[in-house]
Amino acid sequence: MLVVLAIGIMAGRWQLGRADQKIILANQISAMAAREQIDLNAKNWTLSETEFRPVRARGRFLPNEVVWLDNRPSLKPQTGQTQSGFYVLMPFLLDGQEKRLVWVNRGWAPRNNQDRLILPSITTPKESVVIEGIALAGPGRVLELGNQPNSQASPRIQQNLDLTYEAGRMVYPQLPFIIRQNDPDEGDGLSRIWPVATTGVDRHYAYAFQWFSLGAAALAFWFTTGFMRYRNQGKSSS
Repeated sequence: MLVVLAIGIMAGRWQLGRADQKIILANQISAMAAREQIDLNAKNWTLSETEFRPVRARGRFLPNEVVWLDNRPSLKPQTGQTQSGFYVLMPFLLDGQEKRLVWVNRGWAPRNNQDRLILPSITTPKESVVIEGIALAGPGRVLELGNQPNSQASPRIQQNLDLTYEAGRMVYPQLPFIIRQNDPDEGDGLSRIWPVATTGVDRHYAYAFQWFSLGAAALAFWFTTGFMRYRNQGKSSS
């Protein structure tokens, strides 16, 4: 009983902590988003200077280096159901005398459920463009089994993006964050309806309730069986 009770309490508290983290993150993003937009072409920015801040950048995409991050579901507004898909990550070469790269999460694209190697059709401007978005430490991580994927594979379909790994193989210096692009739909085949940071908070609360209920059930079972055993012993002794 004590083991089950301890597990239930610890797991429930962990779920509540995850919910609190998401709420704090959402508040941080809201506060930083209200600050002045950063021009990434101005200097060599750091993550601490830019995280959660609105940014803009002028340059051109490098479509030959595109990475398709798998297992990124998205909610369809029309049906309310989730659909499997990719985050499309692409390096962006900044204009200027000192060439620098920044990775851009261009948006979400649906996945072919029959063959994951049949990639959705997207368009990429060839000329220099200005993009806007939010600076983030990364595109978010999902569970990954195995070693770092081979960057020479084509197409590059993988679970996560390691900025340190990418910086070691790219020709140009790389900024230590990504841009989550927020530009409106431009007919490029990508969706940029991003989930809010508090997505999943209700699910964490529900899981916490289940774990606490498990602990309470173990305590109630122990008390009930112990009381019945005590009563039966009393009857036997009389």
